[in-house]
Amino acid sequence: MSGIDSRGYAFPNSLVSTDWVAEHLADSNIRLVESNEDPLLYASGHIPGAAEVDWTRDLNDPLRRDYLQRDGFAVLCSKLGITPETTVVFYGDKNNWWAAYALWVFHLFGHTNGKIMDGGRFKWANEGRELVREKPTFTASSYIAADRDDKVHRAFRDQVLSHLDKQGKMIDVRSPEEYNGTRLHMEAYPNEGALRGGHIPGAANIPWARAVNAETGEFKSASELKELYENTAGLQPKDDVIVYCRIGERSSHTWFALKYLLGYEQVRNYDGSWTEWGNLVGVPIER
Repeated sequence: MSGIDSRGYAFPNSLVSTDWVAEHLADSNIRLVESNEDPLLYASGHIPGAAEVDWTRDLNDPLRRDYLQRDGFAVLCSKLGITPETTVVFYGDKNNWWAAYALWVFHLFGHTNGKIMDGGRFKWANEGRELVREKPTFTASSYIAADRDDKVHRAFRDQVLSHLDKQGKMIDVRSPEEYNGTRLHMEAYPNEGALRGGHIPGAANIPWARAVNAETGEFKSASELKELYENTAGLQPKDDVIVYCRIGERSSHTWFALKYLLGYEQVRNYDGSWTEWGNLVGVPIER
C-alpha cells in the first residue's frame, strides 16, 4: 500500500505519501532518491537514508546532449545499492519536477519499479519531519542494466515532425509567456539558447505546475487532472501524446501525471524540447 488515497488514479501505487516514507525508512528493499534543481539542497539536509541523483552529473552524458548509456546507468545503480528489484522512491524540490525527470530516465533503462513521494521536499519539510546532513553509504550491488530504450517514453525531433504532420496531440507545459513567444525562457532563469520563441503548431498549453496543489505540492485528484487535460486540452486516454518544455524536465512531470495518474498508454517526452526546436532551421513555429 502506498499510503495515498487513490483519488481516482489509474495507478495509485505510483505515488507514496510522506507518512508511508517515514514508516519505510529502514526497509532494505526501498531506496530513497532525492533529485533537485538546486544542487545545494541535498547537502543542507535530506531525508535520512536518501541518496542523491544529480540530473546533470549523474544522468546526462558529459559531452553529448544525451543521457548516460547502459554501462553508466549500471555503475550509478550499483553505487547506490540498487538492484533491479529495488523500489526506488524519488522526491525533490520544485514540486517534484526533477524527481519525475529522474524517474523518467530510469524508465529508459527499464527500471519501472519507481514511485514519487507526493509533495516532495516541500511537504516533508513543512510537516517538520527530520532532515539530516549525513550522507549515507551503501553496499554496492551488481546491477546489470538493459540497453537504453528510447522508443516507448522518448520522442526525437523527427518523430515530433511526423506527429505534427498527423495532427497528433501535444502538450506544451511551459509558461504562457514562453508558449506565446514573449519570453524565450522561464522568468528568473537564463536563456538556454533558443533563438526563436513560440510553440509547436497545434500544441495545447497546460503549464506543468497546474497539475499540483500549490499549498502542499501534491498532485491534484484524477477528476481535476481530467478536467485539466481532457476538458481543457482535448486529450483522450487512447491518444498518442507528446509533451515538451525547454529541456524535458518540466514535461517529465506531465508525462508522469498522464501515464500513471490518468493511465494514458502512449505518452512520450520530447526532451530536446524548445532549446532544440527553437533553433532548428525551417521547422514550423506558432505564436
